[in-house]
Amino acid sequence: MLRLLPLYFLLSLFFLGCDDDDDNSEDPNDDFAIEELGDDVNIFATNATPVAVYDNIIATLSANEAIGIVAEVNHQQNAANNGLELPFTRTILFGNPTLGTPIMQANQLAGLDLPQKMVTLEVNGETVAAYNAVSYLRDRHGISNSLLEPIETALSNIVNASAPTGVFLAGEAGTEFNEGIIEQTSTRSFDATFSALVDAITTNENLILVDSLDHQANAASVDLELRPTKLIIFGNPDLGTPLMQNNQGISLDLPQKMLVYEMEDGTVRVAYNDPDYLADRFDLGDGLEETLTTIAGALDNLATAATGN
Repeated sequence: MLRLLPLYFLLSLFFLGCDDDDDNSEDPNDDFAIEELGDDVNIFATNATPVAVYDNIIATLSANEAIGIVAEVNHQQNAANNGLELPFTRTILFGNPTLGTPIMQANQLAGLDLPQKMVTLEVNGETVAAYNAVSYLRDRHGISNSLLEPIETALSNIVNASAPTGVFLAGEAGTEFNEGIIEQTSTRSFDATFSALVDAITTNENLILVDSLDHQANAASVDLELRPTKLIIFGNPDLGTPLMQNNQGISLDLPQKMLVYEMEDGTVRVAYNDPDYLADRFDLGDGLEETLTTIAGALDNLATAATGN
């Protein structure tokens, strides 16, 4: 069953869907045949071109002084660079430390799913903007609704400003607490662990370091406190592209991410997403078992190199 939509979405869909028996005008919703891309994924389909929607999202984010764009990833171009084909698929990573830090104060592991991500896709000839529903943070990391409501509003506003005409589909909640998170405890300090992880990624010719994010420093920039918490973003298009060819929605979790964080007792951990969990979340089809096994092994090796285990 679909999650309840905000009132303004319900009203907009109601008026779009109203049809007088005597009125032969076409229902705008008939232009779209959108389906769920994955658990807890909100979708907005529009007649605008993917380039226009993507550019509008960038412009909307850039116009908000409270938001910082962390990275832009052109999966289609990365695939082409490796001789692979993929429809228009681009991911934007962005954040607002004022909204994100309290979530990580409640549970540092939420830093694995922050900053926010929004993808623009061309799916079966339709343009789709998609993002993680706040139910994902709520259920996976045990975050209260009171902390998530401002983020839900902000994400909805970004989509509405970037693609004002279209159809909204709320993703079905399907995530459990701590689901799909693999962790290793480090034998090293926080700084040494993160440095070793960076070295392991940058010295691997198959990997591309996209960016890193210091959640603690970003918290301090808005006068908030957070224990040491850093995210590193990296990828391998040869392995990631086949997953997106199967379901472009998984671009919400690609490139790969690893979180290094220090707990209250000083313990340092490295956390990342289990590839098999992502395969389940995005309902990937058969034939990807070998790729998923290779990704799982690579991630385990990186975590081991970082933690010294």
